[in-house]
Amino acid sequence: MGQRQKKGRPVSGWLILDKPLGMTSTQAVSVVKRLFGAQKAGHAGTLDPLATGLLPIALGEATKTVPYVMDGRKIYGFTVRWGEETETDDAEGAVVATSDARPDRAAIEALLPAFTGTIMQVPPAFSAIKVDGERAYDLARDGEEVVLEPRPIEVHRLDIVDMPDEHTAVFAAECGKGTYVRALARDMGRALGTRGHVVRLRRLLVGPFDEASMVTLDALRAAHEDGSEACDALLAPVETALSDMREIRIGEAEAARLRNGQPFILRGRDAPLAGETVFATQAGTLIAIGSVEQGSFHPLRVFVGG
Repeated sequence: MGQRQKKGRPVSGWLILDKPLGMTSTQAVSVVKRLFGAQKAGHAGTLDPLATGLLPIALGEATKTVPYVMDGRKIYGFTVRWGEETETDDAEGAVVATSDARPDRAAIEALLPAFTGTIMQVPPAFSAIKVDGERAYDLARDGEEVVLEPRPIEVHRLDIVDMPDEHTAVFAAECGKGTYVRALARDMGRALGTRGHVVRLRRLLVGPFDEASMVTLDALRAAHEDGSEACDALLAPVETALSDMREIRIGEAEAARLRNGQPFILRGRDAPLAGETVFATQAGTLIAIGSVEQGSFHPLRVFVGG
């Protein structure tokens, strides 16, 4: 029997969605996949339903590059309301603790260095982290006590941007993989002698993708009305995800070896160093991501089509 034909178009690339409020990341991927008629889709970094902004969605061959995007830095703008801590650490959850204390700007600014650099963070109970094979948020919703261990995270920058009133403060954060902004708000509230939770969260950058890359759902739906070519024009190339990685340009013979899963010997003074992860292109087409070992390029991920 022959292979079953996959449903949908073999379209590949990155759609940098400006995720609307109230939609889960999974729902967003489903909508994008349907509008493109794509065979395969996934996202690089979950956004909560109450968060908006940059959600990179990978179509087709771009799904093979998702881990490289998720490892990139992220920038968020977020607003914290003081005086209340919630079970979800955002406005969606029930209030579990309150305080009449309200920090002033000087106190907040004095605290920020303690939340910058490599710090330990306990993720929110309502998070996608797995506990004994179950998602923490599923256990929490079932009323079970969720105990998560603190883990190191990297906060490259944390600034207070505005204080609209005594109850709220607006922040900007640049952070690494695995950082929960909701947990930052919770922990800052406690450290300031009050309580706090996130009431607004917007992601502005993920790895190589920034605000200028974003496409709204309305713009995508309008393109869908004009046909598949209009939709495809909104995509960033698959290799955009690899902007921090070195490119090697190769010929047809080397490309053929990589497509068969075989390594090839690297030649020349500018050959990458052992242990380096690089990507290879042939005539402008992404062929493979690979590692350099003993003077050879060994393919880790091989890409189909051009």
